[in-house]
Amino acid sequence: MSRPVEWPTILLLVATYVIWLSGTLIWADSALLSLLLTTYAIAQFSSLQHEVLHGHPFANQRLNEALVFPGLTLTVPYVRFRDTHLAHHYDPNLTDPYDDPESNYQDPAVWERLSRPMHKLLRWNNTLLGRLVLGPVLGNVSFIAKDAAAIRAGDRRIALAWGLHGLGVALVLAWLWGATEMPLLAYVLAAYLGQSVLKIRTFLEHRAHEAFRARTVIIEDRGPLALLFLNNNLHVVHHMHPAVPWYDLPRLYAERKAHYQRRNDGYVYGNYVEIFRRYFTRAKDPVPHPVWPVRKTETPDMTPEGPQN
Repeated sequence: MSRPVEWPTILLLVATYVIWLSGTLIWADSALLSLLLTTYAIAQFSSLQHEVLHGHPFANQRLNEALVFPGLTLTVPYVRFRDTHLAHHYDPNLTDPYDDPESNYQDPAVWERLSRPMHKLLRWNNTLLGRLVLGPVLGNVSFIAKDAAAIRAGDRRIALAWGLHGLGVALVLAWLWGATEMPLLAYVLAAYLGQSVLKIRTFLEHRAHEAFRARTVIIEDRGPLALLFLNNNLHVVHHMHPAVPWYDLPRLYAERKAHYQRRNDGYVYGNYVEIFRRYFTRAKDPVPHPVWPVRKTETPDMTPEGPQN
C-alpha cells in the first residue's frame, strides 16, 4: 500500500528555499533583512532535515534526502546528523555522556579532571544565554574534532558523509559568489545564528532522570517557534512516535495529553517565554550528570504505540 505524499512538508520546504534565496539576494538593498531571512531559512531547513531523516515527506528515502542535499548549514553534514540523531533515539541511552550523541552532560569523573576555566565555560553554556552565544561554536568544535579523528582512524562512512556535504556546501558557495552580493562572512554569521536559534529547542529537550521515559520534555507552545521547530517542542510525543509527521504531533498530544504527561513524569513547560524567564541567565542542570551512572532498569515500551526509539 502506497503512503500518501505529505504535502505540508513539501510546501514548507519550498517556502524555506524561497525565503533562503530571497534572503541571500537582497543583501545590497537591506543587509539586516537579508541576515534575518537567511538565518530563519537556515533554522527552518535544519528542522526539515530532521523530518527527512525520519522518513518524510515521501516513501522513497533517497528522494527525501535529495530534497535537503544543499549544505545550507555549512558545518553539519546531513548524513552525520541522520546517523547521530537516530542513535540518539534509543531512549534508554538518553542523556548518557557516552552513548547519547546529543547529550550535554559530562561524566562526573571527566568533569573533575577539567580545568577551572573549562568549568566556567561549560557552566555558562548551561544557561540559555550561554547556549545561544556559545552553543554553536562549542558544539561544532567538539563534533568536527571527533569526526576528524574518526576519519584519520580510517572511518570511511564519516569521510563519505563529509565528502557529500562538501558538494552541498559547494552549491551554496557557487550561489553566493555567482548570483548574490551577500558576503561569505555574512552568510557564516547567518548560519551561526540559525544554529543558535535551534539551541532554544534543544536546551532542555532532555533531563537526567533514572527512568528513561521521564527524560523527554513537553513544551506546550503553539507560537512561531513551534512552527520553526516543527512541533518538536512536544518532544516526548515525537520520541514515542518518530514516524509521525510534524503536523500530526499536536493532534496526538491533544488526544492523550494526560497520558503523555504521565509518561514523562510531568516534565512540562507552558511555553518558551517561561523558559526564557526561568533559565536565560540561570542553569537548569549541572554539567556533570547528576544521576550517573544511570540505572537502565526499564525495558522498551512495547504497547501499540511501538517501542521507544
